[in-house]
Amino acid sequence: MSEAIYQVTGMTCGHCVLSVTEEVSAIDGVTDVKVDLPTGAVTITSNEEIGVAEVRTAVEEAGYQLAS
Repeated sequence: MSEAIYQVTGMTCGHCVLSVTEEVSAIDGVTDVKVDLPTGAVTITSNEEIGVAEVRTAVEEAGYQLAS
């Protein structure tokens, strides 16, 4: 099991959280996604380490950005 925390910018509401959760959950190997709206923290639990590029693509598909 692997766990990683990313910062996502631009989320302002529950719909934002659902969009990010849905897109990131679709990445192969992801078993759980937790989004903390006030801080923008997205915690991803997976069977194996997920590449930053994959996470960035999923977050951008949802309409948001990974913080640099």
